[in-house]
Amino acid sequence: MIARLNAPDYDRWAAQIRSTGGCRQPIHLRGKVDHYDRATGQLLRRYTTRHEPDGVLRLPCKTRRASRCPACAEIYRADTYQLIRAGLIGGKGVPDTVTAHPTLFVTLTAPSFGAVHSRREKDGKVQPCHARRDTATCPHGRAMSCTTKHSPADPRLGEPLCPDCYDYTGSVLFNALAPLLWKRFADSLRRRLAKLGGLTLKDLREHLTVSFAKVAEYQRRGVVHFHAVIRLDGPGGPGAPPPTWATEDILTQAVQHAVHAVSALVPAIEDKPARLFKWGQQLDIRPITLGGDLTEQAVAGYVAKYATKAAECVGTLDRRINPLDNLDAYNLRDHARRLIAECLRLGTIADLADLRLTHWAHMLGFRGHFSTRSRHYSTTLGELRAARERHAREHEITTGRLPLFDEDTVLVISEWTYAGKGYSAGDRLLAAALTSTPLGGPHER
Repeated sequence: MIARLNAPDYDRWAAQIRSTGGCRQPIHLRGKVDHYDRATGQLLRRYTTRHEPDGVLRLPCKTRRASRCPACAEIYRADTYQLIRAGLIGGKGVPDTVTAHPTLFVTLTAPSFGAVHSRREKDGKVQPCHARRDTATCPHGRAMSCTTKHSPADPRLGEPLCPDCYDYTGSVLFNALAPLLWKRFADSLRRRLAKLGGLTLKDLREHLTVSFAKVAEYQRRGVVHFHAVIRLDGPGGPGAPPPTWATEDILTQAVQHAVHAVSALVPAIEDKPARLFKWGQQLDIRPITLGGDLTEQAVAGYVAKYATKAAECVGTLDRRINPLDNLDAYNLRDHARRLIAECLRLGTIADLADLRLTHWAHMLGFRGHFSTRSRHYSTTLGELRAARERHAREHEITTGRLPLFDEDTVLVISEWTYAGKGYSAGDRLLAAALTSTPLGGPHER
C-alpha cells in the first residue's frame, strides 16, 4: 500500500479506480487502440496500456450479483428498474399510452416439500411458527411443531422441522424444472387467451401480444418462485392498444387457468416412481395501477431488487462447486449443504443428465435466467448500456479527453488481452478508501 501511494503514477491509478465506480473485482486488460485514416493509412492516434499503472487498464466487472460486487450490481439493479418501469408507464422508446393496457403483477410459487420454520404475521402481529394442539411426531422422533415467534434475522428460517423428512429430491428437481414450467405457463396463457377471444392460436398474434418481464427469487427454504409483470398489447407490441375483449379480468382468468394446467414430468429414477411437478397452490395476482395500492415504482423496485440476488439467502455459495469438493470445508448451513449434496448425487444419474444438476449445484438445481423479458415488453439492458456509453464518450470528447474523429473516414483497430482481475491486499484497502465501499462481503470474511 505504501509503495502504491509513493508511486509516480498513483494519480492515474486512482483515476482508474474511481472510473470503475467502486468495482470490487475490476477486470485487467492489456492492449492498444489505433486510429487510422482510411484514405492514406496514416496513424492518427494510438492508445496503449504500456503507459498505464502496472501496464493494464482496469474496467468494472459488470456482474449482476450483489454478493460479488455491490457497485456493479447496483448499476444492474438501476437498469432493471428503468426497464421494468418503462414497460409500465412508458419512456425509453415505449409510448405512455401503455398505462391503459391491462397489466398484472403475478407471483408463481413452488409446492411444499416439507414443513419449514417460517415467520408468520396476522394483523401486524407475529404468530408462532407451527403451533399445533396435537403435536405429531415424525418417523424420526421429532415433534412437528414450533411455537417460536421468529425474528426476520432468525437463522432457522427456511430450515426443515425435520431434515430427514424433508423432500430434498423434490426441491432440487423442481428448481431444475422451473424454467420449463414457466415456458409451458406462457404457452398455455396464450392458448387460453386465444380461446377466450374466440381465436385460434395462430390468429392471436394478429390481434394481441402478451408482453412480460419476470425475475426469479429464492425462498429461504431453497426453492425458486417467479415474480412477473404480464401486460396485454395490440399486435406488434405496446404501440398499439389490445382489442376491447382483452380486459384485466380476461387476463386474470387466463393466468389462473394456465397455472393449474401445466406440469412437468420426471422419469422414474432409482427405486422411486415418475414424478409430476406443478406450481404451488399459492398464487398471487394483483393489478398494477397508477396511484393505487400497487404502483409501478413499487413493482419496478421489487423486481429490480431480486435481479441482483441468487441463492445466497439460502446459505449456499455464489460460484460453481466441483463434485470433488469437500462440502464440510465451506461452513455451509446444514440445509444448504444437503441441497447441494442432493444435486451432486442426482447429477450422476444418466436419466437426469439433461438437467445438468452437478453443473448447477451451487444454484440448488436452478439453471434458468434470473431476469428475462419478452421481446416487446420495453427497452433492453443492452440499449441502456449503449446509451450510457454514448453519453460518457460525448462527455470525453466535449472535455477534450478524446479526439473527435469522423467514423466514416477513420478506421479503428483494437487489440486486447485479459490480464487478470481484482486487487492486491494493499490496493484493496486504498480502493475502498477512494470509493467509500466495504472491503468485502460475507464470502471474504
